[in-house]
Amino acid sequence: MASRAYNIPNLLTYARIIAVPLIVVCFFLEGKLQSSDFARWTGLAIFIVASITDYLDGYLARIWNQTSNIGKMLDPIADKLLIASVLLLMAADGTIAGWSIWAAITILCREILVSGLREYLAALKVSVPVTQIAKWKTTAQMFALAFLLAGPAGDKVLPYTTEAGITLLWIAAILTIYTGYDYFRAGAKHMVD
Repeated sequence: MASRAYNIPNLLTYARIIAVPLIVVCFFLEGKLQSSDFARWTGLAIFIVASITDYLDGYLARIWNQTSNIGKMLDPIADKLLIASVLLLMAADGTIAGWSIWAAITILCREILVSGLREYLAALKVSVPVTQIAKWKTTAQMFALAFLLAGPAGDKVLPYTTEAGITLLWIAAILTIYTGYDYFRAGAKHMVD
């Protein structure tokens, strides 16, 4: 049983959780280093690797028949930790500002509400499977956050990197609203006594 907790798919999920404080450290090093771009590019590289593990852990667990309860529990938590922390960091440094803050708030609120719904439904022994559009939503969020993490450093290499990230963030927010509605509609019949 313990060996299942340490299979490769779960190790990838643990790595994604560990990536969160590493990205935060890069963010705080940004102001301390002479080349703040280095810290941003390092944070972006860690984020990209962590995002790839999000795809790989589930894929490998399915093809190797190594799904586990801890993996099922930690995978969505790891995703939400990664997305929420980067959203907060980008809002803190002003990369996400003005009206775009509402896109970030929408994403954060939906993630928290759906997590609560899933927990409630799990107590009722009701499973709500992840839909294909929910996977696209996560992909859109990851791409948006990658562009935003590159931010000003990315703008020097590819103009309008930050603007592309903001546009993708709004697309992700729209998908987030749609999938959130989808989950609540599916769970509503179990919430009414």
